[in-house]
Amino acid sequence: MSNDVTTPDGEALTGPPNRGRRKLWVAAGVAGLTGIVGLAALGGIAARDDSSGGSDRPDAQSNARQNVSDADRADDEKGKSEDSKGEDSKGGDSKGGDDRSGANWSRQEDRRDDKGKAKDVPCHTDKLIQAIVHANENHGGVLELAKGCTYELTRSERGNGLPVIKEKIVLKGHDTKIVRAATADRFRILNVGRGGHLTLKDVTIKGGQTEARKMVPPPMSAPRLDGSTQVAPAPAARPAMAAPQPAVTATPQVSVTPTPGPGSGPALASPKRTPTPAPDLAPPTQPPLGDADGAGLLVQRGGQADIEHSTFAQNRAGRNGGGIANFGTTTIRKSTIEHNSAEIFGGGIFNAGALRVEESKVVYNSAGTGGGGIANGTAPNGLTAKGGTVWVWKSTISHNRSGSVGGGLFDSDGETTLHQSKVTDNTAGGEGGGGIFAFVGSNLALEQVEVARNFTEGVGGGIAVQRATLVVQHSLVKENESRRDGGGLHNLAGLVTLQDSEIVANRASGAGARGGGIFNDGGAVKLLRTKVAHNVATEPPGGIWTDVDRVFIDDKSAVKDNRPTNCQGSPVIPDNCFG
Repeated sequence: MSNDVTTPDGEALTGPPNRGRRKLWVAAGVAGLTGIVGLAALGGIAARDDSSGGSDRPDAQSNARQNVSDADRADDEKGKSEDSKGEDSKGGDSKGGDDRSGANWSRQEDRRDDKGKAKDVPCHTDKLIQAIVHANENHGGVLELAKGCTYELTRSERGNGLPVIKEKIVLKGHDTKIVRAATADRFRILNVGRGGHLTLKDVTIKGGQTEARKMVPPPMSAPRLDGSTQVAPAPAARPAMAAPQPAVTATPQVSVTPTPGPGSGPALASPKRTPTPAPDLAPPTQPPLGDADGAGLLVQRGGQADIEHSTFAQNRAGRNGGGIANFGTTTIRKSTIEHNSAEIFGGGIFNAGALRVEESKVVYNSAGTGGGGIANGTAPNGLTAKGGTVWVWKSTISHNRSGSVGGGLFDSDGETTLHQSKVTDNTAGGEGGGGIFAFVGSNLALEQVEVARNFTEGVGGGIAVQRATLVVQHSLVKENESRRDGGGLHNLAGLVTLQDSEIVANRASGAGARGGGIFNDGGAVKLLRTKVAHNVATEPPGGIWTDVDRVFIDDKSAVKDNRPTNCQGSPVIPDNCFG
Protein backbone atom coordinates (compact mmCIF):
# COMPACT_ATOMS: atom_id res chain seq x y z
CA MET A 1 0.00 0.00 0.00
CA SER A 2 1.27 3.47 -0.80
CA ASN A 3 2.01 6.15 1.72
CA ASP A 4 -0.84 8.39 0.51
CA VAL A 5 -2.63 7.80 3.81
CA THR A 6 -6.11 7.44 2.47
CA THR A 7 -7.44 4.51 4.47
CA PRO A 8 -8.21 6.36 7.74
CA ASP A 9 -10.16 9.14 6.04
CA GLY A 10 -13.57 7.96 7.22
CA GLU A 11 -15.42 8.27 3.93
CA ALA A 12 -18.74 7.04 5.31
CA LEU A 13 -18.80 9.66 8.05
CA THR A 14 -18.55 12.55 5.61
CA GLY A 15 -21.16 11.37 3.12
CA PRO A 16 -24.44 13.23 2.66
CA PRO A 17 -27.00 12.88 5.49
CA ASN A 18 -30.05 10.69 5.03
CA ARG A 19 -32.62 11.93 2.61
CA GLY A 20 -35.18 12.76 5.30
CA ARG A 21 -32.77 15.11 7.07
CA ARG A 22 -31.74 16.70 3.77
CA LYS A 23 -35.39 17.42 2.89
CA LEU A 24 -35.95 18.86 6.35
CA TRP A 25 -33.07 21.35 5.86
CA VAL A 26 -34.41 22.36 2.41
CA ALA A 27 -37.98 22.70 3.65
CA ALA A 28 -36.93 24.85 6.59
CA GLY A 29 -34.88 27.14 4.35
CA VAL A 30 -37.73 27.55 1.86
CA ALA A 31 -40.22 28.29 4.64
CA GLY A 32 -37.98 31.02 6.03
CA LEU A 33 -37.47 32.61 2.65
CA THR A 34 -41.21 32.44 1.88
CA GLY A 35 -42.03 34.38 5.02
CA ILE A 36 -39.55 37.12 4.20
CA VAL A 37 -40.76 37.42 0.61
CA GLY A 38 -44.39 37.64 1.79
CA LEU A 39 -43.66 40.50 4.17
CA ALA A 40 -41.75 42.41 1.52
CA ALA A 41 -44.54 41.97 -1.00
CA LEU A 42 -47.21 43.18 1.43
CA GLY A 43 -45.12 46.18 2.39
CA GLY A 44 -44.68 47.13 -1.24
CA ILE A 45 -48.43 46.92 -1.98
CA ALA A 46 -49.28 49.06 1.02
CA ALA A 47 -46.79 51.68 0.01
CA ARG A 48 -48.11 51.82 -3.54
CA ASP A 49 -51.77 52.11 -2.38
CA ASP A 50 -50.91 54.89 0.05
CA SER A 51 -48.98 56.95 -2.48
CA SER A 52 -51.56 56.51 -5.27
CA GLY A 53 -54.40 57.74 -3.06
CA GLY A 54 -53.07 61.33 -3.06
CA SER A 55 -53.15 62.09 -6.76
CA ASP A 56 -54.27 65.68 -6.17
CA ARG A 57 -51.09 66.57 -4.18
CA PRO A 58 -48.10 68.29 -5.82
CA ASP A 59 -45.39 65.96 -7.12
CA ALA A 60 -42.83 67.09 -4.52
CA GLN A 61 -45.22 66.42 -1.65
CA SER A 62 -46.14 63.04 -3.13
CA ASN A 63 -42.48 62.08 -3.43
CA ALA A 64 -41.80 63.09 0.16
CA ARG A 65 -44.71 60.94 1.35
CA GLN A 66 -43.39 58.04 -0.70
CA ASN A 67 -39.93 58.32 0.92
CA VAL A 68 -41.44 58.33 4.40
CA SER A 69 -43.49 55.25 3.57
CA ASP A 70 -40.39 53.40 2.32
CA ALA A 71 -38.48 54.23 5.49
CA ASP A 72 -41.34 53.11 7.70
CA ARG A 73 -41.60 49.87 5.79
CA ALA A 74 -37.86 49.22 6.15
CA ASP A 75 -38.02 49.86 9.90
CA ASP A 76 -41.04 47.60 10.19
CA GLU A 77 -39.35 44.79 8.32
CA LYS A 78 -36.22 45.20 10.45
CA GLY A 79 -38.24 44.86 13.62
CA LYS A 80 -39.98 41.76 12.34
CA SER A 81 -36.65 40.25 11.35
CA GLU A 82 -35.26 40.90 14.84
CA ASP A 83 -38.36 39.34 16.41
CA SER A 84 -37.90 36.31 14.19
CA LYS A 85 -34.27 36.00 15.32
CA GLY A 86 -35.36 36.20 18.92
CA GLU A 87 -37.78 33.33 18.45
CA ASP A 88 -35.12 31.22 16.76
CA SER A 89 -32.62 31.90 19.53
CA LYS A 90 -35.13 30.47 22.01
CA GLY A 91 -35.36 27.31 20.00
CA GLY A 92 -38.99 27.90 18.93
CA ASP A 93 -40.92 29.09 15.90
CA SER A 94 -44.32 30.64 15.31
CA LYS A 95 -45.91 27.23 15.83
CA GLY A 96 -44.20 26.64 19.14
CA GLY A 97 -41.82 23.95 17.84
CA ASP A 98 -38.34 23.27 19.25
CA ASP A 99 -34.98 22.66 17.58
CA ARG A 100 -34.54 19.00 18.40
CA SER A 101 -35.04 18.05 14.76
CA GLY A 102 -32.31 20.47 13.73
CA ALA A 103 -34.69 22.32 11.34
CA ASN A 104 -34.78 25.67 13.14
CA TRP A 105 -31.03 25.65 13.82
CA SER A 106 -30.35 24.89 10.17
CA ARG A 107 -32.68 27.63 9.01
CA GLN A 108 -31.00 30.17 11.28
CA GLU A 109 -27.53 29.16 10.13
CA ASP A 110 -28.53 29.27 6.45
CA ARG A 111 -29.76 32.82 6.95
CA ARG A 112 -26.44 33.78 8.61
CA ASP A 113 -24.62 32.22 5.66
CA ASP A 114 -26.53 34.50 3.30
CA LYS A 115 -25.10 37.45 5.24
CA GLY A 116 -21.58 36.10 4.99
CA LYS A 117 -21.23 35.52 8.73
CA ALA A 118 -19.95 32.55 10.69
CA LYS A 119 -22.26 29.81 11.80
CA ASP A 120 -22.88 29.67 15.52
CA VAL A 121 -22.60 26.10 16.80
CA PRO A 122 -24.50 25.53 20.07
CA CYS A 123 -22.75 23.75 22.93
CA HIS A 124 -23.96 20.35 21.79
CA THR A 125 -21.73 17.66 20.30
CA ASP A 126 -24.28 16.50 17.73
CA LYS A 127 -24.67 20.08 16.52
CA LEU A 128 -20.91 20.30 15.99
CA ILE A 129 -20.89 17.07 13.99
CA GLN A 130 -23.89 18.24 11.97
CA ALA A 131 -22.24 21.59 11.28
CA ILE A 132 -19.04 19.95 9.95
CA VAL A 133 -21.06 17.60 7.73
CA HIS A 134 -23.02 20.58 6.40
CA ALA A 135 -19.83 22.58 5.77
CA ASN A 136 -18.26 19.65 3.90
CA GLU A 137 -21.32 19.54 1.62
CA ASN A 138 -21.41 23.30 1.05
CA HIS A 139 -17.85 24.26 0.12
CA GLY A 140 -16.67 24.82 3.69
CA GLY A 141 -17.42 27.58 6.15
CA VAL A 142 -16.59 29.25 9.44
CA LEU A 143 -18.02 27.57 12.52
CA GLU A 144 -18.20 29.75 15.61
CA LEU A 145 -17.94 27.39 18.59
CA ALA A 146 -19.69 28.16 21.86
CA LYS A 147 -17.65 30.16 24.36
CA GLY A 148 -16.34 28.12 27.29
CA CYS A 149 -18.01 24.99 25.96
CA THR A 150 -16.67 21.43 26.17
CA TYR A 151 -17.82 19.31 23.25
CA GLU A 152 -17.50 15.75 24.58
CA LEU A 153 -17.21 13.02 21.96
CA THR A 154 -18.60 9.62 22.92
CA ARG A 155 -18.60 7.75 19.60
CA SER A 156 -16.65 7.60 16.37
CA GLU A 157 -16.75 6.35 12.83
CA ARG A 158 -13.72 4.70 11.24
CA GLY A 159 -11.58 5.84 14.12
CA ASN A 160 -12.48 9.53 13.93
CA GLY A 161 -14.45 11.38 16.57
CA LEU A 162 -15.44 14.19 14.19
CA PRO A 163 -16.20 14.04 10.46
CA VAL A 164 -13.14 14.14 8.22
CA ILE A 165 -12.43 17.71 7.06
CA LYS A 166 -12.75 17.74 3.26
CA GLU A 167 -13.30 21.43 2.57
CA LYS A 168 -11.93 24.71 3.89
CA ILE A 169 -13.39 24.79 7.40
CA VAL A 170 -12.61 27.10 10.31
CA LEU A 171 -13.33 25.97 13.88
CA LYS A 172 -13.20 29.20 15.83
CA GLY A 173 -13.40 28.72 19.57
CA HIS A 174 -13.49 30.97 22.61
CA ASP A 175 -11.84 29.03 25.42
CA THR A 176 -13.47 25.98 23.86
CA LYS A 177 -12.59 22.30 24.31
CA ILE A 178 -13.18 19.26 22.12
CA VAL A 179 -12.47 16.10 24.14
CA ARG A 180 -12.92 12.37 23.90
CA ALA A 181 -15.05 11.09 26.75
CA ALA A 182 -13.01 9.11 29.27
CA THR A 183 -15.31 6.08 28.98
CA ALA A 184 -15.48 6.08 25.17
CA ASP A 185 -13.66 3.69 22.87
CA ARG A 186 -10.33 4.83 21.48
CA PHE A 187 -10.42 7.23 18.54
CA ARG A 188 -8.64 10.32 17.27
CA ILE A 189 -10.33 13.70 17.47
CA LEU A 190 -9.66 15.42 14.11
CA ASN A 191 -8.75 14.17 10.64
CA VAL A 192 -8.01 16.37 7.61
CA GLY A 193 -8.40 14.53 4.32
CA ARG A 194 -6.90 15.17 0.91
CA GLY A 195 -8.04 18.60 -0.28
CA GLY A 196 -9.28 19.59 3.17
CA HIS A 197 -8.06 22.69 5.00
CA LEU A 198 -8.68 23.05 8.72
CA THR A 199 -8.10 26.26 10.65
CA LEU A 200 -8.31 25.79 14.41
CA LYS A 201 -8.43 28.87 16.65
CA ASP A 202 -8.52 29.04 20.45
CA VAL A 203 -9.53 25.40 20.89
CA THR A 204 -8.16 22.66 23.18
CA ILE A 205 -8.03 19.13 21.69
CA LYS A 206 -7.76 16.60 24.46
CA GLY A 207 -7.88 12.87 25.15
CA GLY A 208 -7.70 11.39 21.66
CA GLN A 209 -6.36 7.83 21.46
CA THR A 210 -5.47 5.49 18.62
CA GLU A 211 -4.17 1.95 18.69
CA ALA A 212 -2.21 0.03 16.09
CA ARG A 213 -3.80 -3.01 14.51
CA LYS A 214 -3.23 -6.14 16.48
CA MET A 215 -0.42 -7.99 14.76
CA VAL A 216 3.12 -9.10 15.45
CA PRO A 217 5.31 -6.03 14.79
CA PRO A 218 8.59 -6.33 12.88
CA PRO A 219 11.92 -5.99 14.63
CA MET A 220 12.76 -2.31 14.50
CA SER A 221 16.00 -0.92 13.21
CA ALA A 222 16.32 2.13 15.39
CA PRO A 223 19.55 4.11 15.45
CA ARG A 224 22.46 2.47 17.27
CA LEU A 225 25.73 4.19 17.88
CA ASP A 226 27.88 1.33 19.16
CA GLY A 227 28.56 -0.27 15.75
CA SER A 228 26.48 -3.37 16.58
CA THR A 229 24.65 -5.19 13.80
CA GLN A 230 22.61 -7.53 15.97
CA VAL A 231 18.94 -7.69 15.06
CA ALA A 232 16.53 -8.32 17.90
CA PRO A 233 13.82 -10.96 17.35
CA ALA A 234 10.32 -9.69 16.76
CA PRO A 235 8.57 -9.20 20.09
CA ALA A 236 5.35 -11.05 20.75
CA ALA A 237 2.12 -9.14 20.29
CA ARG A 238 1.33 -7.19 23.42
CA PRO A 239 -1.92 -5.67 24.66
CA ALA A 240 -2.93 -2.42 22.98
CA MET A 241 -1.49 0.73 24.51
CA ALA A 242 1.08 -1.19 26.52
CA ALA A 243 4.19 0.65 27.63
CA PRO A 244 6.34 1.39 24.55
CA GLN A 245 9.43 -0.71 24.01
CA PRO A 246 12.57 1.05 22.73
CA ALA A 247 14.05 -0.20 19.50
CA VAL A 248 17.28 -2.17 19.75
CA THR A 249 18.34 -3.01 16.20
CA ALA A 250 21.40 -1.63 14.46
CA THR A 251 21.44 0.36 11.25
CA PRO A 252 24.13 -0.45 8.64
CA GLN A 253 27.21 1.73 8.37
CA VAL A 254 27.50 3.64 5.08
CA SER A 255 29.94 5.96 3.38
CA VAL A 256 29.53 9.70 3.81
CA THR A 257 30.67 12.32 1.33
CA PRO A 258 30.61 15.61 3.20
CA THR A 259 30.65 19.00 1.55
CA PRO A 260 32.67 21.95 2.82
CA GLY A 261 30.90 24.02 5.47
CA PRO A 262 30.63 27.78 5.42
CA GLY A 263 33.67 29.90 6.15
CA SER A 264 37.35 29.30 5.66
CA GLY A 265 39.28 26.07 6.11
CA PRO A 266 40.16 23.06 4.02
CA ALA A 267 37.56 20.77 2.54
CA LEU A 268 36.97 17.67 4.64
CA ALA A 269 37.52 14.35 2.92
CA SER A 270 34.99 11.57 3.11
CA PRO A 271 35.49 9.04 5.90
CA LYS A 272 35.75 5.40 4.82
CA ARG A 273 33.23 3.04 6.34
CA THR A 274 32.54 -0.59 5.51
CA PRO A 275 28.92 -1.15 4.47
CA THR A 276 27.01 -3.83 6.34
CA PRO A 277 24.04 -5.54 4.68
CA ALA A 278 20.77 -4.28 6.10
CA PRO A 279 18.49 -6.90 7.64
CA ASP A 280 15.20 -7.59 5.92
CA LEU A 281 12.77 -5.94 8.31
CA ALA A 282 9.58 -5.63 6.32
CA PRO A 283 6.90 -8.16 7.25
CA PRO A 284 4.50 -9.55 4.61
CA THR A 285 1.69 -7.19 5.63
CA GLN A 286 1.66 -3.81 7.30
CA PRO A 287 -1.09 -1.38 8.27
CA PRO A 288 -0.85 1.82 6.24
CA LEU A 289 0.90 4.89 7.52
CA GLY A 290 -1.65 7.15 9.19
CA ASP A 291 -3.80 4.24 10.36
CA ALA A 292 -2.85 4.72 14.02
CA ASP A 293 -1.03 8.06 13.78
CA GLY A 294 -2.16 11.41 15.13
CA ALA A 295 -4.42 10.88 18.14
CA GLY A 296 -5.31 14.56 18.39
CA LEU A 297 -5.05 15.46 14.71
CA LEU A 298 -4.10 13.59 11.54
CA VAL A 299 -3.35 15.65 8.43
CA GLN A 300 -3.28 13.41 5.39
CA ARG A 301 -1.24 13.94 2.24
CA GLY A 302 -2.86 16.74 0.29
CA GLY A 303 -4.46 18.12 3.44
CA GLN A 304 -3.66 21.33 5.28
CA ALA A 305 -4.04 22.56 8.85
CA ASP A 306 -3.43 25.92 10.53
CA ILE A 307 -3.37 25.77 14.32
CA GLU A 308 -3.56 29.11 16.14
CA HIS A 309 -3.73 29.90 19.88
CA SER A 310 -4.74 26.30 20.55
CA THR A 311 -3.65 23.42 22.78
CA PHE A 312 -3.21 19.69 22.12
CA ALA A 313 -3.03 17.85 25.44
CA GLN A 314 -3.12 14.27 26.75
CA ASN A 315 -3.56 12.61 23.36
CA ARG A 316 -2.00 9.18 22.85
CA ALA A 317 -1.15 7.52 19.53
CA GLY A 318 -0.71 3.79 19.01
CA ARG A 319 2.09 4.54 16.58
CA ASN A 320 3.37 8.04 15.67
CA GLY A 321 2.30 11.57 16.56
CA GLY A 322 0.63 11.62 19.93
CA GLY A 323 -0.71 15.15 19.53
CA ILE A 324 -0.41 15.72 15.78
CA ALA A 325 0.68 13.57 12.82
CA ASN A 326 1.29 15.58 9.66
CA PHE A 327 1.65 14.05 6.20
CA GLY A 328 0.42 17.18 4.45
CA THR A 329 1.06 20.82 5.36
CA THR A 330 0.64 22.08 8.91
CA THR A 331 1.41 25.40 10.58
CA ILE A 332 1.30 25.78 14.37
CA ARG A 333 1.31 29.34 15.74
CA LYS A 334 1.27 30.53 19.34
CA SER A 335 0.03 27.16 20.51
CA THR A 336 0.98 24.50 23.05
CA ILE A 337 1.56 20.79 22.42
CA GLU A 338 1.84 19.19 25.87
CA HIS A 339 1.55 15.90 27.76
CA ASN A 340 0.95 13.82 24.62
CA SER A 341 2.52 10.41 23.93
CA ALA A 342 3.24 8.07 21.03
CA GLU A 343 4.06 4.40 21.00
CA ILE A 344 6.94 4.84 18.55
CA PHE A 345 7.90 8.29 17.15
CA GLY A 346 6.82 11.87 17.79
CA GLY A 347 5.28 12.11 21.23
CA GLY A 348 4.13 15.66 20.58
CA ILE A 349 4.31 15.98 16.79
CA PHE A 350 5.18 13.57 13.98
CA ASN A 351 5.98 14.95 10.54
CA ALA A 352 6.42 13.44 7.10
CA GLY A 353 5.21 16.49 5.19
CA ALA A 354 5.76 20.22 5.64
CA LEU A 355 5.61 21.47 9.22
CA ARG A 356 6.04 25.00 10.54
CA VAL A 357 6.10 25.78 14.28
CA GLU A 358 6.09 29.43 15.30
CA GLU A 359 6.13 30.98 18.79
CA SER A 360 4.87 27.76 20.31
CA LYS A 361 5.69 25.29 23.07
CA VAL A 362 6.25 21.55 22.64
CA VAL A 363 6.62 20.38 26.23
CA TYR A 364 6.25 17.32 28.48
CA ASN A 365 5.57 14.85 25.65
CA SER A 366 6.97 11.31 25.37
CA ALA A 367 7.70 8.73 22.66
CA GLY A 368 8.53 5.06 22.99
CA THR A 369 11.40 5.16 20.50
CA GLY A 370 12.32 8.59 19.16
CA GLY A 371 11.44 12.27 19.09
CA GLY A 372 9.78 12.86 22.42
CA GLY A 373 8.84 16.37 21.34
CA ILE A 374 9.01 16.30 17.53
CA ALA A 375 9.93 13.49 15.13
CA ASN A 376 10.59 14.32 11.50
CA GLY A 377 10.42 10.87 9.92
CA THR A 378 11.09 7.44 11.43
CA ALA A 379 14.00 5.05 11.59
CA PRO A 380 13.69 1.97 9.32
CA ASN A 381 11.24 -0.41 10.96
CA GLY A 382 9.01 -1.73 8.18
CA LEU A 383 6.81 1.38 8.48
CA THR A 384 9.43 3.81 7.28
CA ALA A 385 8.47 7.41 6.62
CA LYS A 386 11.12 9.80 5.36
CA GLY A 387 11.29 13.06 7.17
CA GLY A 388 9.77 16.04 5.46
CA THR A 389 10.55 19.70 6.07
CA VAL A 390 10.39 21.24 9.54
CA TRP A 391 10.91 24.90 10.39
CA VAL A 392 10.82 25.94 14.06
CA TRP A 393 10.95 29.64 14.96
CA LYS A 394 10.91 31.34 18.37
CA SER A 395 9.66 28.16 19.99
CA THR A 396 10.52 25.94 22.95
CA ILE A 397 11.03 22.15 22.87
CA SER A 398 11.40 21.27 26.53
CA HIS A 399 10.96 18.50 29.14
CA ASN A 400 10.18 15.84 26.55
CA ARG A 401 11.31 12.21 26.81
CA SER A 402 12.03 9.31 24.44
CA GLY A 403 12.79 5.68 25.13
CA SER A 404 15.76 5.51 22.77
CA VAL A 405 16.80 8.53 20.67
CA GLY A 406 16.12 12.24 20.36
CA GLY A 407 14.51 13.28 23.62
CA GLY A 408 13.51 16.67 22.23
CA LEU A 409 13.83 16.32 18.44
CA PHE A 410 14.49 13.44 16.04
CA ASP A 411 15.17 13.90 12.31
CA SER A 412 15.57 11.06 9.82
CA ASP A 413 16.35 11.82 6.18
CA GLY A 414 14.59 15.17 6.46
CA GLU A 415 15.28 18.90 6.39
CA THR A 416 14.96 20.59 9.78
CA THR A 417 15.78 24.18 10.72
CA LEU A 418 15.56 25.68 14.20
CA HIS A 419 15.86 29.46 14.52
CA GLN A 420 15.78 31.59 17.68
CA SER A 421 14.52 28.62 19.68
CA LYS A 422 15.34 26.52 22.75
CA VAL A 423 15.82 22.76 23.16
CA THR A 424 16.13 22.27 26.90
CA ASP A 425 15.68 19.71 29.69
CA ASN A 426 14.84 16.78 27.41
CA THR A 427 15.81 13.14 28.07
CA ALA A 428 16.63 10.22 25.76
CA GLY A 429 17.11 6.56 26.66
CA GLY A 430 20.05 4.27 26.05
CA GLU A 431 21.00 5.21 22.48
CA GLY A 432 21.52 8.95 22.41
CA GLY A 433 20.66 12.51 21.54
CA GLY A 434 19.26 13.84 24.78
CA GLY A 435 18.26 17.06 23.08
CA ILE A 436 18.50 16.34 19.34
CA PHE A 437 19.23 13.30 17.18
CA ALA A 438 20.05 13.77 13.46
CA PHE A 439 19.80 10.35 11.81
CA VAL A 440 20.92 9.04 8.40
CA GLY A 441 20.38 11.53 5.57
CA SER A 442 19.24 14.34 7.84
CA ASN A 443 20.12 17.95 7.07
CA LEU A 444 19.83 19.84 10.34
CA ALA A 445 20.50 23.56 10.82
CA LEU A 446 20.52 25.47 14.12
CA GLU A 447 20.74 29.24 14.18
CA GLN A 448 20.50 31.24 17.41
CA VAL A 449 19.44 28.13 19.27
CA GLU A 450 20.11 27.13 22.86
CA VAL A 451 20.58 23.39 23.47
CA ALA A 452 20.88 23.09 27.24
CA ARG A 453 20.46 20.74 30.20
CA ASN A 454 19.51 17.72 28.13
CA PHE A 455 20.42 14.19 29.25
CA THR A 456 20.86 10.71 27.79
CA GLU A 457 21.98 7.32 29.04
CA GLY A 458 23.64 6.92 25.64
CA VAL A 459 25.85 9.28 23.59
CA GLY A 460 25.44 12.92 22.69
CA GLY A 461 23.84 14.58 25.68
CA GLY A 462 23.04 17.70 23.70
CA ILE A 463 23.18 16.56 20.07
CA ALA A 464 23.88 13.22 18.38
CA VAL A 465 24.66 13.03 14.66
CA GLN A 466 24.75 9.74 12.73
CA ARG A 467 25.69 9.88 9.03
CA ALA A 468 23.93 13.21 8.73
CA THR A 469 24.82 16.87 8.19
CA LEU A 470 24.68 19.47 10.96
CA VAL A 471 25.34 23.21 10.73
CA VAL A 472 25.29 25.22 13.97
CA GLN A 473 25.51 29.02 13.84
CA HIS A 474 25.41 31.63 16.62
CA SER A 475 24.19 28.98 19.04
CA LEU A 476 24.94 27.64 22.51
CA VAL A 477 25.32 23.98 23.53
CA LYS A 478 25.72 23.96 27.30
CA GLU A 479 25.27 21.92 30.47
CA ASN A 480 24.19 18.76 28.66
CA GLU A 481 25.14 15.32 29.98
CA SER A 482 25.67 11.86 28.50
CA ARG A 483 26.54 8.64 30.31
CA ARG A 484 28.63 7.62 27.32
CA ASP A 485 30.79 9.62 24.91
CA GLY A 486 30.07 13.15 23.72
CA GLY A 487 28.51 15.18 26.49
CA GLY A 488 27.79 18.15 24.23
CA LEU A 489 27.99 16.65 20.74
CA HIS A 490 28.54 13.13 19.38
CA ASN A 491 29.28 12.72 15.67
CA LEU A 492 29.31 9.31 14.00
CA ALA A 493 30.41 9.50 10.35
CA GLY A 494 28.65 12.80 9.80
CA LEU A 495 29.64 16.28 8.70
CA VAL A 496 29.42 18.96 11.39
CA THR A 497 30.15 22.68 11.10
CA LEU A 498 30.14 24.90 14.18
CA GLN A 499 30.30 28.63 13.47
CA ASP A 500 30.25 31.54 15.94
CA SER A 501 29.01 29.16 18.64
CA GLU A 502 29.91 27.80 22.08
CA ILE A 503 30.16 24.24 23.43
CA VAL A 504 30.54 24.81 27.16
CA ALA A 505 30.06 23.08 30.51
CA ASN A 506 28.91 19.73 29.13
CA ARG A 507 29.69 16.37 30.76
CA ALA A 508 30.42 12.81 29.64
CA SER A 509 29.94 11.24 33.03
CA GLY A 510 29.75 7.44 32.70
CA ALA A 511 32.55 4.95 33.20
CA GLY A 512 35.11 5.35 30.41
CA ALA A 513 33.20 8.24 28.82
CA ARG A 514 35.28 10.64 26.67
CA GLY A 515 34.78 13.90 24.85
CA GLY A 516 32.87 16.04 27.30
CA GLY A 517 32.55 18.71 24.63
CA ILE A 518 32.75 16.88 21.30
CA PHE A 519 33.27 13.22 20.38
CA ASN A 520 34.05 12.54 16.69
CA ASP A 521 33.90 8.96 15.43
CA GLY A 522 34.83 8.69 11.75
CA GLY A 523 33.22 11.96 10.83
CA ALA A 524 34.36 15.48 10.03
CA VAL A 525 34.10 18.49 12.33
CA LYS A 526 34.92 22.10 11.50
CA LEU A 527 35.10 24.88 14.13
CA LEU A 528 34.90 28.47 12.91
CA ARG A 529 35.08 31.22 15.54
CA THR A 530 33.81 28.73 18.07
CA LYS A 531 34.68 28.08 21.71
CA VAL A 532 34.88 24.63 23.35
CA ALA A 533 35.48 25.24 27.05
CA HIS A 534 34.81 24.03 30.61
CA ASN A 535 33.63 20.60 29.49
CA VAL A 536 34.32 17.50 31.60
CA ALA A 537 34.74 13.79 30.86
CA THR A 538 35.52 10.72 32.96
CA GLU A 539 38.42 9.76 30.69
CA PRO A 540 40.61 12.14 28.65
CA PRO A 541 39.87 14.31 26.91
CA GLY A 542 37.30 16.65 28.37
CA GLY A 543 37.28 18.87 25.27
CA ILE A 544 37.44 17.11 21.88
CA TRP A 545 38.10 13.44 21.06
CA THR A 546 38.52 12.15 17.51
CA ASP A 547 39.54 8.82 16.01
CA VAL A 548 40.88 10.41 12.81
CA ASP A 549 42.66 13.69 12.12
CA ARG A 550 39.58 15.24 10.58
CA VAL A 551 38.81 18.07 13.00
CA PHE A 552 39.64 21.55 11.73
CA ILE A 553 39.86 24.52 14.11
CA ASP A 554 40.44 27.99 12.71
CA ASP A 555 42.66 30.62 14.37
CA LYS A 556 39.68 32.43 15.89
CA SER A 557 38.39 29.37 17.73
CA ALA A 558 39.44 28.24 21.22
CA VAL A 559 39.54 24.86 22.93
CA LYS A 560 40.50 25.51 26.54
CA ASP A 561 39.84 24.87 30.21
CA ASN A 562 38.43 21.40 29.62
CA ARG A 563 39.13 18.54 32.04
CA PRO A 564 41.09 16.30 32.21
CA THR A 565 42.63 17.55 28.92
CA ASN A 566 41.55 19.59 25.95
CA CYS A 567 42.08 17.22 23.01
CA GLN A 568 43.05 13.64 22.29
CA GLY A 569 42.62 11.08 19.55
CA SER A 570 44.15 8.60 17.17
CA PRO A 571 46.66 9.39 15.87
CA VAL A 572 47.74 11.08 19.08
CA ILE A 573 46.86 14.76 19.01
CA PRO A 574 48.95 17.29 20.96
CA ASP A 575 47.24 19.14 23.78
CA ASN A 576 47.23 22.40 21.86
CA CYS A 577 44.41 20.83 19.80
CA PHE A 578 45.52 20.35 16.25
CA GLY A 579 48.00 23.23 16.21
